[in-house]
Amino acid sequence: MSRAFVKDAEDADVAELPDRLISEHANFVTAEGLAAIEAEFARVQEEHAAAVAAADRARIAAAARDLRYWASRAATAEVIAPPKDASEVHFGSTVTFARADGRRQTYRIVGEDEADPAKGTLSYVSPLAKALLGKSVGDIVRAGNSDVEVLEIG
Repeated sequence: MSRAFVKDAEDADVAELPDRLISEHANFVTAEGLAAIEAEFARVQEEHAAAVAAADRARIAAAARDLRYWASRAATAEVIAPPKDASEVHFGSTVTFARADGRRQTYRIVGEDEADPAKGTLSYVSPLAKALLGKSVGDIVRAGNSDVEVLEIG
């Protein structure tokens, strides 16, 4: 097998990675979410520059793909101001609710890119957040296979 053939196959593997999927939902973000998107874009720019300097084609392709994603997310971000009142759940609200088994959970409803349930944030398009939006303290909503009661809104 000629070396040229092997090299062409290697080039095809790293030429360009497929784009990361972009959500069809509006790109609502909190002010903190926009700052995180901008920081991630800057971090990936540095990664791309380092990959170019190292002539690492695989890292260049990965960083280029991530640059396209974060550039798109930054360009389409719509900062939603924090809710002015806590009478009902809105984007940006922090909601505490009780599950049927007695567990109390607290989440802030945020944009898709800033959501991390392990850190107490839920995407506004998640089923639980959708069920909570517009609800008030004392309301019962269906969450998966059980109900939850809204206890606090902040």
